Amino acid sequence: MAEPLEVLLDGTPLLGHRTGIGRYTAALAEELASMPDEVEVRAVAFTLRGWRALRTVLPHEVVARGLPVSARLLRQCWLRAPFPPVEFLAGPADVMHATNFVLPPAIRAGGVTTIHDLAFLDAPQDLPPADRRLPELVRKSAVRADVVCTPTRAVANVVTERFEVDPEKIVVTPLGVDPAWFAARAPSAPLRARLGLPAEYLLFVGAGGPRKGLRTLFDAHATHPTLPPLVLAGPGHAGVDGRVVRTGYLSDVDLRSVVAGAAALVLPSRDEGFGLPVLEALACNVPVVCTDVPALREVAGGHATHVPVGDAEALGQALVDAVEAPPTPADQAARRAHAAGFTWRRTAELTVGAYRLAASRTR
Repeated sequence: MAEPLEVLLDGTPLLGHRTGIGRYTAALAEELASMPDEVEVRAVAFTLRGWRALRTVLPHEVVARGLPVSARLLRQCWLRAPFPPVEFLAGPADVMHATNFVLPPAIRAGGVTTIHDLAFLDAPQDLPPADRRLPELVRKSAVRADVVCTPTRAVANVVTERFEVDPEKIVVTPLGVDPAWFAARAPSAPLRARLGLPAEYLLFVGAGGPRKGLRTLFDAHATHPTLPPLVLAGPGHAGVDGRVVRTGYLSDVDLRSVVAGAAALVLPSRDEGFGLPVLEALACNVPVVCTDVPALREVAGGHATHVPVGDAEALGQALVDAVEAPPTPADQAARRAHAAGFTWRRTAELTVGAYRLAASRTR
């Protein structure tokens, strides 16, 4: 049997409120920690503030390594030259896995980078000022990497096309659905009161931002007054504005309940790399209305209603149909069966395969 690989995992997304990439990194770290015959994992955080908190958010079997260092300074260095290598910051390893787009240079470690989506290539103006050179960094990372992981075949195709990456270098590692989603129940009365949830509601889950299509959603919702109120759950959303309720960031436990209680989940994004809320809603037997983009078609697998990007009229009608035409028991069973095919264990197994491939290319 092959020796376990020593893997450095970028744990920076575990710090602070976790969005999709943070949840991916957390679930992957948990699964990898349960595979000691395959990998020995250490985590490193590329940040100055909150660096010491990394050890408090890792599985017990995963050790935090590295030095507090400015991410902005590191990125400026890596844009100019492959220095400093990650071994200078966190010690030697067989593989360095960049979970959040940017792969550090290395002396010996095989490089694996996960590219979640490439929406910023077509809309760099949406990036905050500190990330304006992110497209260049990600391009360098894709070229430098021995293996590029993507959550969908749709993203893999874009990476191949836009970065001219050899398809043989790409491994698709779909995300997973935590088993707790299949047992989720609608919010209790105290939770409804605390969050200000109406009795019936439509739900959007995620951070804001231009690519999420919220303007189209607001227009669709406003032109159909018979629709239930709209709830926005995620960082950056807070307060009540007419028929729109913003809950702010939710814990995993609260989020599962809020999703399970929705009349429908809506994801009107102009681009997605995976769309994890779609699968999680399907696991809860909640109807899904989302845009007709490649990744969401791939992930939904025929179990969602798709509408054209930016078409408020079509979106509004699809939401009306979702609320007024409840699914049959057969539809519900098919949704759950589809979502059950996506597990974090499978994500980890495919990722370990990517690690072994990357390690073999450096020998």
